[in-house]
Amino acid sequence: MKYRSTRDKGRQISLSEAMQEGLAPDGGLYVPVQLPVAEPGALAGLTDIREVAAPLLAPFFAGDPLENRIAEIAADAFNFPVPLTPIGIVGGPLSVLELFHGPTAAFKDFGARFLAASLVRMQRADPRPLTIVVATSGDTGGAVAAAFHRRPGFRVVLLYPAGRVAPLQERQLCCWDDNVTTFSVRGSFDDCQRLAKQMFGDAALRESLALSSANSINIGRLLPQLVSFAAASLQVQAVSGRKAGFIIPSGNLGHALACIWAREMGLPIDGIVLAHNANCTVPDYFESGQWRPRASIATISNAMDVGDPSNMERLRDLYPERSIMTSRLAALSIDDQATRNRIRVEHQRSGWVPCPHTAVAAEAWHRLPAAERGRLHWVVVATAHPAKFAEVVEPLIGRNLTPPPALAQLLERPLRRTEIAADLHALRQQLTPS
Repeated sequence: MKYRSTRDKGRQISLSEAMQEGLAPDGGLYVPVQLPVAEPGALAGLTDIREVAAPLLAPFFAGDPLENRIAEIAADAFNFPVPLTPIGIVGGPLSVLELFHGPTAAFKDFGARFLAASLVRMQRADPRPLTIVVATSGDTGGAVAAAFHRRPGFRVVLLYPAGRVAPLQERQLCCWDDNVTTFSVRGSFDDCQRLAKQMFGDAALRESLALSSANSINIGRLLPQLVSFAAASLQVQAVSGRKAGFIIPSGNLGHALACIWAREMGLPIDGIVLAHNANCTVPDYFESGQWRPRASIATISNAMDVGDPSNMERLRDLYPERSIMTSRLAALSIDDQATRNRIRVEHQRSGWVPCPHTAVAAEAWHRLPAAERGRLHWVVVATAHPAKFAEVVEPLIGRNLTPPPALAQLLERPLRRTEIAADLHALRQQLTPS
């Protein structure tokens, strides 16, 4: 299997090379030359994510130096539970896919740990440490830092928008030492994302640093997320005999794209709903046909505060015609008031406490037409533990939340961060001081 840029179909490289580069030299994002077809026989009877990973990802790793180490990488990365929990509700079968049981209590642990487990097993000719650049709107940075912390041969640079992440998320971003450096950027997530992309386009920085990315622009982040959707859909089919529909909290579209790829490969997935907050660039495009990126808006579901999602480039590469895209996907925008109300209602109704991002997806399910809700076994994707957003959630449910033990340990560490302007020159001075 070879990989090409979304902007240059001629240059083709291996998966290991694509993971190490992160972003293509032309600024495009790497995609498989052709999506493989999932072999039903290879996946028959499998529902556990660790079992599904090797046969599902084998075609993506075909011909790569890591092709015989997929099971080993998956066992290293996916060493935490991934429960699919039914929720009794009127209107159709509904389950919650809990992706927040990893070390940083967010779904980003899947991609970050898989990418780290892959990169440490690669043979690199370059003697320089690989500098992993991460623009984060909340959870990605903490997950990547945890995955690469104190691993020899790696350096991590985190960029997050000052004052625009949850307090607990900020502590999680700033609690690292050794090979992790955290920058608080005076700007939005889109400014952080722009800085990260400018780093890759800066000849001087590329000369002095061996750069890679752990954002969802890196193909190594998408593949493990694809596995979680595949395993969940196989589990739904085994239990209910139905195809699964997924409602995905969406920001930079990496997680959603992984689900879309899984469906295109032939997994038992039918409906896919992209649930956005007030940052409605994608829902607006679905409605108007005009692609109009804009500055992001701060919301209580801050990890989704993206006004110019990078993975739209991959999505448009897959579905060049908008009519095809809108026939295969739905996109909804949910505001903060509705998100708060959904958290309150779900807690009162059943005791379930969704985080603000998961609540956006839950509200989107309730807004689907009744016939559509009953047609499939729908799965709301729960992307983070609600305790990470205690300042939002606790007043709504009237009680305190207890952070998971692994997260609580991180919060005991001292804070380390450097505030900078949203300017490449300022960042370059910090990374390569004269």
